Amino acid sequence: MQREAFHLRPEEDGATIFGPMKLREMTRRGARDIHCQDDVGEAGYQIPTNVETVELLDHEAQFVIAIETGGMFARLIENGFDSEYGAILVHLKGQPARSTRRILNRINDQFGLPVVVFTDGDPWSYRIYASVAYGAIKSAHISEILATPKAQFVGVQPSDIRDYNLPSDGLNDKDIAALTSELTDPRFSSDYWKEQIELQLQLQVKSEQQAFAAKGLDFVTREYLPARLSDMGVL
Repeated sequence: MQREAFHLRPEEDGATIFGPMKLREMTRRGARDIHCQDDVGEAGYQIPTNVETVELLDHEAQFVIAIETGGMFARLIENGFDSEYGAILVHLKGQPARSTRRILNRINDQFGLPVVVFTDGDPWSYRIYASVAYGAIKSAHISEILATPKAQFVGVQPSDIRDYNLPSDGLNDKDIAALTSELTDPRFSSDYWKEQIELQLQLQVKSEQQAFAAKGLDFVTREYLPARLSDMGVL
């Protein structure tokens, strides 16, 4: 059984959702329908610890984008990315909590919407993507309800750091060790990941999502994401 069934709650706050989706949540005053654009503030709808208490009702979305950092989550909301491209934005808050991974799994399964993961360009962020797509060791026994195997990685790619000449930092010894480890990790066994990780080891740099701001505050929502998502067949 899931530990949520025993009312065990984590210390960390839940992540948030902002986008064209309607859900029904059980409150102390009974069921309440919430539209995750129209009925929430800029912070979005906070995902409860036990996602099984939430009923997903309807959506007007084309895809879901799970975002590592709060700064980029806020930028996409401010620029109206959710409305313009029919995107459900999910703030991962770094390494995603079980409830966050569960709701991504449910949205993908119930609505059939593509899920893409947008993180920083470093080995630790690639593992955030892997936890969404493949699950975590501690919860491997329930990966079928927490993981979203069809989730795709949208960036920041090592090739983006090179092609867009993004502001970057040098890799430290732990970064290099983590990247080297990922080369033999089954979760990163595809040709795409091997090429990107080997490129990063060659470049010896890493970069954050906010580095795109060097190209202008609207660059990521007006140019980078639309182009990448089109190439991936999401848009």
